[in-house]
Amino acid sequence: MYRLDSNGEISPTLANMALDGLEKLLRKEIQRNTHTGKKVNMVRYADDFIITGKSKDLLENEVKPLVEQFLKERGLVLSPEKTKITHIRDGFNFLGWNMRKYGKQGKYLQKPAENNTSAFLRKVVGIIKGNKTIKQEKLIALLNPIIRGWGNYHQHAVAKETFLSLDHMIWEALWQWAKRRHPNKGRNWVKVKYFQASGSRSWVFSCKDESGKERTLLQLGDIKIVRHVKIKGETNPFDPKWKSYREDRLAKHMAFSFKGRNKLLRHWKVQNGNCAICGEKITRETGYYLHHIIRIVDGGPDRHRNRVLLHPQCYNQVHIRKLEAVTTGFRKGS
Repeated sequence: MYRLDSNGEISPTLANMALDGLEKLLRKEIQRNTHTGKKVNMVRYADDFIITGKSKDLLENEVKPLVEQFLKERGLVLSPEKTKITHIRDGFNFLGWNMRKYGKQGKYLQKPAENNTSAFLRKVVGIIKGNKTIKQEKLIALLNPIIRGWGNYHQHAVAKETFLSLDHMIWEALWQWAKRRHPNKGRNWVKVKYFQASGSRSWVFSCKDESGKERTLLQLGDIKIVRHVKIKGETNPFDPKWKSYREDRLAKHMAFSFKGRNKLLRHWKVQNGNCAICGEKITRETGYYLHHIIRIVDGGPDRHRNRVLLHPQCYNQVHIRKLEAVTTGFRKGS
């Protein structure tokens, strides 16, 4: 695994552009000859990249000098701290995942990396501890986007065991949060107030908000693990000829996300996958909120014509800036 060291002088995007041509150079200089074992592959994201090879000797003595010379010509160097040559059985971290082969059969598994998992847990626990007096529904609103985003990012990996473990640790933090708020109340009283029964579970962190709507904390264990479908290697997001391919792929992605929720999928398709406020794409990573243009409490109907899909942050802006959501764009509310 390699990382550039640009001393903070250029952005990861520019560093990524500087790497253009490296893969072609490797293929040219190190022939894909299975008889000699000289076979290399490269994967990159921003200023991080991986080069795989048949042997340590190949990577150390042929590939690395080639990479260093390529970067030197562009005023860049490898980061000594972030660059290492390792065996796949020892594993390595890349983009928040740990890649490693296990057992005698060498089964490849991609799991959430320990440092990435720890950072996520610290963030969640930090929010819980930093909001000791906040209302329960507000705490749920703060935590759900973080839990959803992290879970969706890792749902293509071997993550179920990690998800369940994190759910338990988050529950422990929430239990301490709840008990601290009522030091003179018994455990059962605290449980009944903050944790409800749902299905086979009896410890679901949930409550009703001021409008009487149920608010429930998301659980990572409920996120379905779905194996990633590889994107075509030659896809270029800046090339118009790949637009239909990328849009079809996004539509299938969102259809799975909205599975069993035809109302949401219909809105997404009618809006061409765009937020009704900012006009940018709504994806599983951005999250979404189904907003009533005229509130139900103000007499608005719960019908398609009165609903739009928004990004969560755009939904917040509707209320903060008194914007009125329309089919596309926005206008000041009256």
